[in-house]
Amino acid sequence: MFEKLKQYKDLRSTAKTIQSKLKDITVHASADGGKVQVVMDGNQQVLGVEIDPDSLRTEKREELQKHIADAVNDAVKKSQMEMAKSLKNEPGFNIPGMS
Repeated sequence: MFEKLKQYKDLRSTAKTIQSKLKDITVHASADGGKVQVVMDGNQQVLGVEIDPDSLRTEKREELQKHIADAVNDAVKKSQMEMAKSLKNEPGFNIPGMS
């Protein structure tokens, strides 16, 4: 029983360490030729969104919403790749395709 508790404690400690490392990763993504930009950390928290002011005046609302969604989705993919790269060297993590 104590061994299971130790394993749980070790796992929590490892998870906190990884989460801290991921916080330091930053990815940048864009859509619509860079007119919409998103910055995200490795924990997939959006840190910022920038929209070219000209886009606000010229694009239709639906188009702008699509570009924002595209930029966020691109940032998520990039952060997942960075996360996988970080985790591949952590003990106990075996991520297929990242060898």
